[in-house]
Amino acid sequence: MPQVLGDAFTLQMGAVFALTLCALILYATERLTLELTSIGVVCALLVLFQLNPVIGADGRNLLDASALLAGFANPALVTVLALLILGEGLNRTGALDQVAVVVHTLSKGRPAVAIILSLVTVAAISALLNNIPVVVIFIPIMQALATRAQAPASRYMMPLSFAAILGGMTTLIGSSTNLLVSSALIEMGEEGFSFFSFTIPGLFVAGVGLIYVIFVLPRILPERQTIGTDIRKEGRQFKAQITVRAGSHLEGMAPTGGFFPNLKHITVLSLERNGVVETPPYDDGALAPGDVMVIAATREWITEFLKGDLSLILPDMSEGGSSAEPAETERWTSGAQSIAEVMIRPTSRLVGGTIEQAGFRFKHNCAVIGVERRSRMMRQRITDIDLEEGDILLIQGRRPDIDALRHSRDVVLMEWSAEDLPQPHHARRATLIFLGVVGAAGTGILPTEIAALTGAAAMVLSGALTTDDAIGALDHKIILLIAAALALGASMQATGGAAFIAHGVIGSLGNAAPGIVLSGFFLMTALLANVLSTKATAVLFTPIAVALARDLGVPAEAFAVAVVFAANCSFASPVGYQTNLLVMAPGGYRFADFIKAGMPLLLICWLAFSFVAPWYYGL
Repeated sequence: MPQVLGDAFTLQMGAVFALTLCALILYATERLTLELTSIGVVCALLVLFQLNPVIGADGRNLLDASALLAGFANPALVTVLALLILGEGLNRTGALDQVAVVVHTLSKGRPAVAIILSLVTVAAISALLNNIPVVVIFIPIMQALATRAQAPASRYMMPLSFAAILGGMTTLIGSSTNLLVSSALIEMGEEGFSFFSFTIPGLFVAGVGLIYVIFVLPRILPERQTIGTDIRKEGRQFKAQITVRAGSHLEGMAPTGGFFPNLKHITVLSLERNGVVETPPYDDGALAPGDVMVIAATREWITEFLKGDLSLILPDMSEGGSSAEPAETERWTSGAQSIAEVMIRPTSRLVGGTIEQAGFRFKHNCAVIGVERRSRMMRQRITDIDLEEGDILLIQGRRPDIDALRHSRDVVLMEWSAEDLPQPHHARRATLIFLGVVGAAGTGILPTEIAALTGAAAMVLSGALTTDDAIGALDHKIILLIAAALALGASMQATGGAAFIAHGVIGSLGNAAPGIVLSGFFLMTALLANVLSTKATAVLFTPIAVALARDLGVPAEAFAVAVVFAANCSFASPVGYQTNLLVMAPGGYRFADFIKAGMPLLLICWLAFSFVAPWYYGL
């Protein structure tokens, strides 16, 4: 176990304090990019302790380059990156769409209720599973629910992380930090925790925190939208055509009152049956194979429709109007598919002709699935529309074929418009891989980092995710941020800085009643947990908690539980806990967002613990 250092202040300690303060200011104000700040912190620490080393009992420098750069190979960092790849695999295959549908069904179509149910579910599952895979599972679900609620994902990504952290406070296995504190107690001669040792106070603290997370936090978070979200929010209507095929979910669907209420968010402009074109309102006859519907919908809902069957929304895939053989359409109905938008150039050879006459799919290996023209409403098949300059075509194809359109003289690829479609045929294997990872890690067969890394490799080897997609899922901000945080944490421990702060605060509370000391100890630990990692906080403060309890003549359990809860209160910083880093990119958050939204939750948990702990532990 680490030894509690003395109270002597050193210049090395002061330098680490100053560097930590500068780093936090730069992270919060973003005067420099997060990546540049992180690299600067690591470089400053390397130079500082190379010129002014911290000499250990064995005569070696405790903060040499290998110690400060160890964060880049830290198992926690490897785990986070591997889980990002696993989450991307689940997202790309659409494996979790059914979970969102179930939650949406239980909420009876009310998005606000669905989001509340999801957050409560996350907290409950996190009590029994590691928080990180739970958040990975629910990130795409919350994104889907946010879309249904017509709200930006930034309103719900941070609540997702916070709900998982709160749920992890309630049982021994809810967080690895809990297990670390329990093992530290055993090594110090104290009794370790049982599975439900702190469940009652944990439920109280987590319950109070969840009220803030569910009802207050989404209202104060900023509306941050990625470029992809902006594209979807534009509300532009594309004209597309759907061919009813035998065995599809459209076969047998009948209009009600002259319209198709089951096709939500989609307007049926015309319906062609047996060569006869109908316009609204439609007859009551059910749809049959071969019927063609011309629809209007946003790109978002066309993409949602494509998840069901890629082949339904492809227009006639042959010259001359006859249906193409299945082998001919395989390029657009199997394998990794993407959609994008292109604009027809004024000098394009496509102007004046139809999509089929231009042979677009043969020249560019991309199928046109929608046309957007603002000037007028078009009810004919998109294959019969005479194209005009400025028309926007919604196209589908494989990513290399779409990227090749940047060099086309006929169309302009709308940059950032490309979006990968789910591969539902890989959903089962992606789900099995992820469940295998969770099972292996949860049962202890494999350490979490080994299980996660093996699962990430399996995602790529099984074809559920391409190598490029896996690499694209890695966030360099997370890599640098974790490495810098671990280097700072190691420096504060090796120089005695963290212990110096702890002893100073505890000394100022030493003559107060045990309940007051416990409350102050919790607050101090929680604040430092947002600077150090949760594990570092647990390692440092568990021996201090035991020593303090012994000095006050009270059971050590109350102060050890304070370490568990406080170390988990890493709400005010993205570096405090890995789930905060996981939601940072999907939510488009900045460092300061966590301070503004997370600090009130930290204070709420502190007040809740200060109320329940003295009563529960008889202090």
